Amino acid sequence: MYGLIDGNNFYVSCERVFAPRLVGKPVVVLSSNDGACIARSNEAKEIGVKMAQPWFQVKHLERSAGLIAVSANHELYGDMSARMMDVEARYAPRQEVYSVDESFLDFTGVCDDLMATGKAMRAAILQETGLPTSVGFGATKTLAKLANHIGKTADRKPGLYPAHLAQVCDFGRLQPQELDALFAATEVGNVWGVGKKITEKLKAGGIHTVLDLMRADSAQLRAQFSVTLEKTLLELRGTSCMEVDDAPAPRQQILVSRSFGTAITNVEGIIEACSEFVSRAAERLRGQGSLAGAVGIFFTTSPFRQNDRQHSVNVTVPLVRPTADSAVLVSAAAAAVRAHFRHGFNYAKAGAVLTDLRPVGQEQGELDLFSSIEQEAAAHTEAARAKLMTAMDALNHRFGRDSVRLGSTAAASSRDEIRVWATKQERRSPRYTTRWDEMLVVRA
Repeated sequence: MYGLIDGNNFYVSCERVFAPRLVGKPVVVLSSNDGACIARSNEAKEIGVKMAQPWFQVKHLERSAGLIAVSANHELYGDMSARMMDVEARYAPRQEVYSVDESFLDFTGVCDDLMATGKAMRAAILQETGLPTSVGFGATKTLAKLANHIGKTADRKPGLYPAHLAQVCDFGRLQPQELDALFAATEVGNVWGVGKKITEKLKAGGIHTVLDLMRADSAQLRAQFSVTLEKTLLELRGTSCMEVDDAPAPRQQILVSRSFGTAITNVEGIIEACSEFVSRAAERLRGQGSLAGAVGIFFTTSPFRQNDRQHSVNVTVPLVRPTADSAVLVSAAAAAVRAHFRHGFNYAKAGAVLTDLRPVGQEQGELDLFSSIEQEAAAHTEAARAKLMTAMDALNHRFGRDSVRLGSTAAASSRDEIRVWATKQERRSPRYTTRWDEMLVVRA
């Protein structure tokens, strides 16, 4: 049996843990530069706020409906996610962290009363982190995901599903006729892996509910769609095609990008931004034990500013030797920026991507062009640089991000445009759990 644990309205719930005044109020979390609504409380959904809807379209609801908007606080959300996952991991031997607010647990052979376990786990998460969750159990990951959807919906919208399924839903306790009734009441688009386009095609072919999909001909679905949908059908019927992946494969590329809070017009500003993004990517690279064989950078003007001259740069720099050294990667990126930057443009976005990734220790040999003494010196230098990067990551993890950083990430420190690329977050809450100077203080 598998379990899927999901944080309810996760970003909003993280904000409410430290700001109880937001409980029961319509709340949205805004994206980079406070541009669009990327998370909504149930109350915000009820007053008509749509997912990814631009903020300017709903800003009037602040006065008319009491809508409250906060800027995304990803540092807080990431730390709260880690705390929630740690609690969940105590209840099963295998865990797959699927996203910032979801994880799969494998309960096969280790638990008899899943309903009691689910309730105990949900209560522990609420007590230790303050985050509300929904729990779903099923014989496959797809069924567990669907059970979670039903449990969450039964809690949020009483009447759509039986009340006893709210919050914790275990398909293993239900009779076949009960499951058929649930599947008949659930639209096919709510199945994990069935996207919008596939949903439209399925409905055009007469498949509107989960029960319709389960009764469809698997060979016909495979011929019309793909083997992926056929596997989804098998999972719905109880045949497991996906196991819990408690050791996810390393990413094949690492991308960090951001829109600027204010347009950048000089090369120093672009170098600073790209240096910051490469440093972030390099830290993730080391975290998964990989080396990068190439670093790419891009920066572009905004296509929405039609009165501005348009220019876009996208270049990849291959490296002589794969590396995870931030200094080497940043140096390559900075050189690429200097070579391709053009004056007279209002650059609005930039990013960095590390590609050609490979595990540490898996390196291609090269011709012996140096003496053994020079080779030993080079190896010693590389080992010392690796230790330096490890020390930098450890210090930043212990004392907070940017406690130790490369000088080029603050290259514009003597200019007026220092960190103008930084995202606008005019409504961001404090980072309560990761910054000493922003910790919540209670006075007697």
